[in-house]
Amino acid sequence: MVACSAVPKQVTLDSLQARCAAVNLDILGAFHPEPEDLAPENCGTLVLLGPKEPSFWDVFTTSPEWQDNAADPMDRWSTRVIAALAQQVGAIPLFPFGGPPYQPFFRWALASGQAWQSPVSLLIHAQAGLMVSYRGALALPDRLELPTQPPKPCDSCVNKPCLTACPSQALTHAGYDVPKCHAFLDTDDGQAHLTKGCNVRRACPLSQSYGRVEEQSAYHMSIFHKGATA
Repeated sequence: MVACSAVPKQVTLDSLQARCAAVNLDILGAFHPEPEDLAPENCGTLVLLGPKEPSFWDVFTTSPEWQDNAADPMDRWSTRVIAALAQQVGAIPLFPFGGPPYQPFFRWALASGQAWQSPVSLLIHAQAGLMVSYRGALALPDRLELPTQPPKPCDSCVNKPCLTACPSQALTHAGYDVPKCHAFLDTDDGQAHLTKGCNVRRACPLSQSYGRVEEQSAYHMSIFHKGATA
């Protein structure tokens, strides 16, 4: 098993946030893992990284990974940028792609105290809402000081629009019927969701204030749809 190496003494969560912002990433949570969290050996703090919105898409689409027209541009961008960031701070880079086996990012998101399982089963994040996505993580050896965990936003959401937002009833409190979702996207009514993004994710009040551009949502929807038809 890979073990964490010594991290520079000047690294704090704030200084790491500044390094992330410089490459259009954001810290979406961090926690001190226990053995059952399946983090690398001797990991004192595991930091989850995602796109820094709303600037991420404009920067990403000017990257060599996007412009070379090769497969998996966002995964390749994430690998390059996060691996370089990890080298700067003495961390191990971890990614939600490249398996099997896959790293337990859903488990790590819940452990961070910044994300929860929403009424429609998808992860909801304290700032990103249902638009949350993780591009990678950093496993650091030191136990960094962490901020206070916020309350779950769904507990104070009165109307819970996510429960009734899916026009195909594929994503409800009963869970996610993926084949039903794909079938709807193939209809005329489903085309708007391919260009604007998932109606359920967009219905969340936190999602609406997050700043993700429609072009980025359309890209993710195209990957999701292509996976069903490939």
